[in-house]
Amino acid sequence: MGRITTSYVSGASEHPLIGATVGQLFARQAEATPDLEALVSAHQGVRYSYRELAEQVDAFAAGLLATGLEPGDRVGIWSPNNAEWVITQFATARAGLILVTVNPAYRLSELEYVLNKVGCKALVLAPNFKTSDYAGMVRELAPELADCTPGALQAKRLPQLRSAIVMGDDALPGMYRFADIPPLGGPAQRKQIAELHDTLQFDAPINIQFTSGTTGLPKGATLTHHNIVNNAFFVCDRLGATAGDRICIPVPLYHCFGMVLGTLGCVAKGATMVLPGEAFDPGAVLETVQQERCTILYGVPTMFIAELGHPEFARFDLSSLRTGIMAGAPCPVEVMKKVRSDMHMEDVTIAYGMTDTSPVSFQGFTDDPLEKRVGTVGAVMPHVEAKIVDEQNRIVPAGTPGEFCARGYCVMQGYWDDPDRTAECIDDHGWMHSGDIAVLDEDGYCNIVGRIKDMVIRGGENIYPREVEEFLHGLDVVADVQVFGVPDEKFGEELCAWIKLAEGATSSADDIRDQCQGQIAHYKIPRYIEFVDDFPMTVSGKAQKFLMREAMVQRLQLAEVKTA
Repeated sequence: MGRITTSYVSGASEHPLIGATVGQLFARQAEATPDLEALVSAHQGVRYSYRELAEQVDAFAAGLLATGLEPGDRVGIWSPNNAEWVITQFATARAGLILVTVNPAYRLSELEYVLNKVGCKALVLAPNFKTSDYAGMVRELAPELADCTPGALQAKRLPQLRSAIVMGDDALPGMYRFADIPPLGGPAQRKQIAELHDTLQFDAPINIQFTSGTTGLPKGATLTHHNIVNNAFFVCDRLGATAGDRICIPVPLYHCFGMVLGTLGCVAKGATMVLPGEAFDPGAVLETVQQERCTILYGVPTMFIAELGHPEFARFDLSSLRTGIMAGAPCPVEVMKKVRSDMHMEDVTIAYGMTDTSPVSFQGFTDDPLEKRVGTVGAVMPHVEAKIVDEQNRIVPAGTPGEFCARGYCVMQGYWDDPDRTAECIDDHGWMHSGDIAVLDEDGYCNIVGRIKDMVIRGGENIYPREVEEFLHGLDVVADVQVFGVPDEKFGEELCAWIKLAEGATSSADDIRDQCQGQIAHYKIPRYIEFVDDFPMTVSGKAQKFLMREAMVQRLQLAEVKTA
């Protein structure tokens, strides 16, 4: 790519877009590499070759159709990571059913909202996970399960739900067991799946992912086969993934990172999906990488920080690792350097995107120079356009901060049954407005400065928390940090930093501020500094700064500043 003067780039590629459905992509891979290992669920002791996984998938798909589901119906899945999740993902695709991924952290009101918003006709669920009694919550919303035949639910609060399918061996009143579904499918359903293989269109919706907004009700980002098949392929292609690679996937499958870049990316390239556990545990990830000789590792920055900080980190043999993806949240430069040097992931890439763009729009190359690898989120993806605009929606010069926008195959169909909120994000020209503040350099590489909503305005000075976080990450005593604004009567806002100290380190607020003096502008030095053990996080690994802000406002008894 030549030098650019304005903040617009488009991704050229010798490889054309793939015109295939998820089901077609899966079937082709199973036929091409039947004996390659497709799925390892380490915590379940499950291993499937592509042939064996295809048998499981098609049997479950036929069974789903036998319960009365029809192509286009919505099927929810509410579960941590496991083999059943993967089978459900590809079975629904083969049957033309739209998979609705339900956040494992959701509770009653959120579950009720998402199931009714998209009209889920079936729900596949784990019976429980940690402190979450999923089956109990479904029974609370649908007490009619106690007296109904499986598949014939008529619930007042969930009027469109007909079937609940619970994983595990225990039979629960009114629910199918996961193992009950495959035997229901017969020759008629198998014939229907074969017909759907040829007739399903790749522009049809296949997945609804509810975005975890900080305000308002969740929005159901509706993704097509075309969206996610191509994003999975091109992301893993940029990684250099090939058949025989083994990708460790500790990120949640309910999120695009897990189910598009992870499981679907493996299928696109013939790699092996390796699930180290139901949910993230740094020790389990390190153990699984060693045992399964994984070559690629995924994670959000907090996961890599936890792995690097594991007390037994040195005993694990991670030499099989070559590359991976760090994404889902801003990636601190110092963490990136340690992942490359200490985890053998010399070719690790950073990726940037959002659920609404399927998800990735920018990613690094494995051979990028160090300063690009650690200081940017890479270059635009093939067949994607990107621009940075000001408040008047005008493209800004290269090197100037503005709102990041993307256009192309990756942009979602819209938010399910929500044209108004769709129109707020996708403009008349097809551009998806991200709400992220970004800068494109003259080489076309992108740096995410922060969220428009996160920008702090202190006494008229615009402060991007990401910049302050990067500096603080460079201090030896700091393991992780989140910076955000809190109200201030004099300046409008002041900076606050929540700091997680490195193992065995001690420090004080004054020590931290002393190390900032002369290194960053005085107005960027946090007035308030709190030392914490953890941050409030979403399940997908994003820090919830609004909760930190609320906690500090309450703790410090700060008055919200009225603005015109």
